[in-house]
Amino acid sequence: MAMYSIQRRQLVKADVATLWAFFSDARNLAAITPAYMNFIITSKVPDTIYAGQIITYKVSPLMGIPLNWMTEITHVEQHLRFVDEQRIGPYKLWHHEHSFETVEGGTIMTDTVYYALPLGILGRIAHGLFIKKQLKDIFDYRHKRIEEVFHK
Repeated sequence: MAMYSIQRRQLVKADVATLWAFFSDARNLAAITPAYMNFIITSKVPDTIYAGQIITYKVSPLMGIPLNWMTEITHVEQHLRFVDEQRIGPYKLWHHEHSFETVEGGTIMTDTVYYALPLGILGRIAHGLFIKKQLKDIFDYRHKRIEEVFHK
């Protein structure tokens, strides 16, 4: 199984409590996800994130074809990090850590994703042809939207 990763770091001019409140609430994901993904949360989302929390979505990453995606919040360290892992969805493995570090001038937010694709060689070909670029574009969009939301 081929494993891939993507990591993004961003200095956000906001305190960690503000960022934590925004990013630990799945209801805010649509605001930082490209519109073409048709991102819709299909489960109830509690006000407080917790380990074991299950969140379900519909997303349309390719040609508008809707897919069900289920993630579980597996780790939560208040104001430091949380991890979501795919339980059902398009990836063979998806492990996404969101971490927050207070620094002078704001908070460094880091997204680290480890992922693997299904379908063996076909998955590796798809990664090279479009999946790697699509994930880069999604995180580029996210970076831009975070700038717009927090640096007004």
